[in-house]
Amino acid sequence: MMTSVDTDLIRVLADPLRLRIVTLLAQETLCTTHLVEETGAKQTNLSNHLKVLREAGVVETEPCGRFIYYRLQPDVIASLAGQFADLAKAARATAENNVKRSCP
Repeated sequence: MMTSVDTDLIRVLADPLRLRIVTLLAQETLCTTHLVEETGAKQTNLSNHLKVLREAGVVETEPCGRFIYYRLQPDVIASLAGQFADLAKAARATAENNVKRSCP
């Protein structure tokens, strides 16, 4: 059984600021102004990171007057968690069965 993890999504979430944004959005839906206050990042920098998260499908937007609110897509995070769970399960089976390739 070959198990793989979505490396593109890992790259998106590997950035510390993007991971901080995702962590904040797991708690509540926030607008850019809130995220600037919470992270201390400049608005333009934050907007660029939000664009990456949006394009990766990690967050969705909701316009509200002159503000845009961001909401985390839990299914994307759950899918990634499931991929890591599958990887852990395979590693556990390999360790328990002492699976190793013979050297030539």
